[in-house]
Amino acid sequence: MTLKLSISTWFNDFLNLFYPRLCEACGSYLFKNETTICTRCLFHLPKTDFHLNKNNPVSILFWGRVNINYAASYYTFSKGSQFQKLIHKLKYHNKQEIGIALGKHFGESLKNSEFFKDIDVIIPVPLHPKKEKIRGYNQAELVALGLGKSMLKPIDSKNLIRKIHTESQTKKNKLERWQNVDNIFELIEPSNLINKHILLVDDVVTTGSTLEACAHALLKAEGAKVSIATLAYA
Repeated sequence: MTLKLSISTWFNDFLNLFYPRLCEACGSYLFKNETTICTRCLFHLPKTDFHLNKNNPVSILFWGRVNINYAASYYTFSKGSQFQKLIHKLKYHNKQEIGIALGKHFGESLKNSEFFKDIDVIIPVPLHPKKEKIRGYNQAELVALGLGKSMLKPIDSKNLIRKIHTESQTKKNKLERWQNVDNIFELIEPSNLINKHILLVDDVVTTGSTLEACAHALLKAEGAKVSIATLAYA
């Protein structure tokens, strides 16, 4: 071990005495090789394995609505679950590292899936600038950053924009969700995505209305293909 590495390790151990690194899911102390979420919690989070099956429930959501190549969610989402607490921390408590960490784990699985091997670029579902300014970040972009790190793919968070600031989708039914996002997304430079296989990313998919609207905008790029990846399926 070099002197520089030794000093760095000692300093981190010293900091942990006063500012311990805790698992964001269960609150337990993290080991040195763990980041953000402990190994035990990662093991018990409800994985779907949808990325191994082309005709999974997330893919079926978009049948007859928009031409999606593949779609998958990494976890199932249920109210009151440990995973819901993680998503709540990510979206509303500035725990940005959760999105990146879970995105990395998801990316490790996607890069070994035959359906997602030829992705060219990763694009997160955009927030309206007004909403992003209030929150301070876009949680979908954090998930995309984690995916990009594992899959070694570029992130484009500027080309697809949300033109109109809309109400929250949380308490709307399926029709209201679609009406709320219809024609609110736009591509700035369609030429940058010609013949690209795009991975469209969000945190949670429920009815798929927002992702559908984004996909319609992305498919205006000549020869483009769109696949979808979300952390969770509700």
